[in-house]
Amino acid sequence: MNGKPIKIPGPDHPITITPETAHVIVRAGGQVIADTNRALALKEASYPGVFYIPREDAKMDLLSRTDHQTYCPYKGDAAYFSLPTGDEGRNAVWTYESPYDAVSPIKDHLAFYADKVEIEVRA
Repeated sequence: MNGKPIKIPGPDHPITITPETAHVIVRAGGQVIADTNRALALKEASYPGVFYIPREDAKMDLLSRTDHQTYCPYKGDAAYFSLPTGDEGRNAVWTYESPYDAVSPIKDHLAFYADKVEIEVRA
């Protein structure tokens, strides 16, 4: 056991994950970083919604893995990547490589800090 608390989403802290029907494009520094029709929309408690993009629909060669990590008791350990935009893009992308069962659909997906990228949603 890793000693980290594990929490299950519920009425006090709901998490929903639904397929996004729109086309989602993520840009940083004028470059397309991700382009997908297969995004997942994650809504967690009162936080703003976040798109999770399949890694296959991202230009992983433009991202640099960092040693930064965080932990969410609802989702697990998050790993980070930086964007090719210098310091402002450092740790701007996160992923849960082994998410907890309650949020398992986000495995092999990336999420982006909305203030670090441009996210275009086309209906």
